[in-house]
Amino acid sequence: MVSIFTRSTLAVLLAAPAVLFAVESPPLTLAGAVQLAVSQSRLVDAGNLQASSSREMAVAASQLPDPVLKLGINNLPINGEDRFSLTRDFMTMRSVGVMQEFTREDKRRARTLRFEREAETAEANRSLNSISIRRSTALAWLDRYYQERMVELLVRQRNEAKLQIEAADAAYRIGRGTQSDVFAARSAVAQIEDRIAMSERQVNTAKSQLARWVGVAAEQSLSGLPTVDFVPLQEAHLETQLQHHPQIAMMAKQEEMALADVTLAQANKKADWSAEVMFSQRGPAYSNMISINVSVPLQWDQKNRQDRELAAKQATALQLRAEREDAVLAHVAEVRAMLQEWHGNRARLKWYDQSIIPLTMERTQAATVAYRGASTANGTLNAVLDARRAEIEARMERLRLEMETARQWAQLNYLTDLTSAGAQP
Repeated sequence: MVSIFTRSTLAVLLAAPAVLFAVESPPLTLAGAVQLAVSQSRLVDAGNLQASSSREMAVAASQLPDPVLKLGINNLPINGEDRFSLTRDFMTMRSVGVMQEFTREDKRRARTLRFEREAETAEANRSLNSISIRRSTALAWLDRYYQERMVELLVRQRNEAKLQIEAADAAYRIGRGTQSDVFAARSAVAQIEDRIAMSERQVNTAKSQLARWVGVAAEQSLSGLPTVDFVPLQEAHLETQLQHHPQIAMMAKQEEMALADVTLAQANKKADWSAEVMFSQRGPAYSNMISINVSVPLQWDQKNRQDRELAAKQATALQLRAEREDAVLAHVAEVRAMLQEWHGNRARLKWYDQSIIPLTMERTQAATVAYRGASTANGTLNAVLDARRAEIEARMERLRLEMETARQWAQLNYLTDLTSAGAQP
């Protein structure tokens, strides 16, 4: 029988690897989370496969069509003395031939170009997905980071509020306070506890959102916040910088693909031709024969077919150009507004640090001193609790503002490949 000591030792040994792994896992940095999300994204892999598929098709499109093997029996009698005979009637022939369509070289080049542009569009779409994954991962990391900071802030405030309960109890015992003061202090702590519970739920939600991108690594602790006070964008040069925006780049590639369709439609206005060589064998009393045929499509109604197809492709190309130009203007306006809001929020953070937070702290300190000394008419516990409540609200609002500013930083930095290169801490 295995002893209790042996079973306990075995359980500890089995649990040791998991404990060691948890201890040895380094904190998850913002840059590490972003890199991990991109490296394990199946969406990026799908983009690579789509681009590879189009490039394979580009090679195939440059080749001539496969030759066609033709087998047949011509002029076979079906009645009379020679019915179903392959040799007795002089017109009966067993034929074998090969037909080849000769697609014009410029048309094959146009088809190849079309698939190459499609591959480039797939690569641009892959870049768009990659940037989107980086941005979403950064936002999820920041959400979890600040929700955890919110819990830490509330825990500190709760611990300070518990000291107020002790002070209220002591004042009540010596007759300097009332029982309602004690209940008020306990109520303040209970309200903070409720906020802590709500913030902890938000931390778990943020972990789940981060796990969407980094998997089990979302359970690791987070490292410190990287530098978020610089964005590599300038309002005066936004239109030039946003030419590298992945969505704009993808729209540009779609426009180039539409222009390749125009080139192909122009090539289709010139017909391809086919050549056929056929050997026909007759009965032993007759001569064998060879046939040579050439086929050329008659484009007798180009005005209503080829010309209209070309006009449609040209209209599509112009449509995509207009949409791309409008998208550039829309992105410039959106990013300019984000930059202005980011700068405005940073200014507000400075105001919180220089004025609002210090004032709330001084109010709390003054109310606490007055309550403990009972030297003024305002030295009541309610005044202390109100001051502390105002300080908590100010600190939480300041943290929420910092979180919003950091999210704006992430959206601006993970906007293009060039800006995201400078977003690493």
